[in-house]
Amino acid sequence: MDTMNTTAQVAAVSSNGVYSFTKPNRESITLLTGLGVEGDVHAGVTVKHRSRMAQDPTQPNLRQVHLIHRELFEEVAEAGYQVEPGQLGENVTTEGLDLLALPTGTLLGIGEEAVVEVTGLRNPCPQINGFQDGLLKQVVGRDEQGRVVRKAGIMGVVHRGGTVRPGDTITVTLPPLPHIPLDRV
Repeated sequence: MDTMNTTAQVAAVSSNGVYSFTKPNRESITLLTGLGVEGDVHAGVTVKHRSRMAQDPTQPNLRQVHLIHRELFEEVAEAGYQVEPGQLGENVTTEGLDLLALPTGTLLGIGEEAVVEVTGLRNPCPQINGFQDGLLKQVVGRDEQGRVVRKAGIMGVVHRGGTVRPGDTITVTLPPLPHIPLDRV
């Protein structure tokens, strides 16, 4: 495996024990191996997102941890949208790392102990427009070839637990070649 040099860090951490679109910021969150964020409604071995549970509640939970790059908030601000960490439901807001360019299976070392394995892209849902009308079009669109482009962050599973705080560094370990581009999970 190949480790990338990066200056990435955690900008904010968020969790919520009840279903709601946004998640309040915390001083720290604890990642639990194979489960997700301690006390978060989306933690578990099997799917916890309502739409996924309706399809098949026995599916493995590949969406234990949601990460968004803070740079997305700057991008949508140019279109007139004000978004703060946790408001799009993410658990970890990062800065200095192009999350969307990472391949499937990338390991993100966060802080001193935690490791999250990247499973795929968040598939933005219509609830984003309920948060701010028109925001969905800012975080999902199409490229020049007409392919769907999802920008609302990535999902992962907890490979190794630990406490995560704002200011923690993030190390990136790429999986062996060939790299598999992220797809929605």
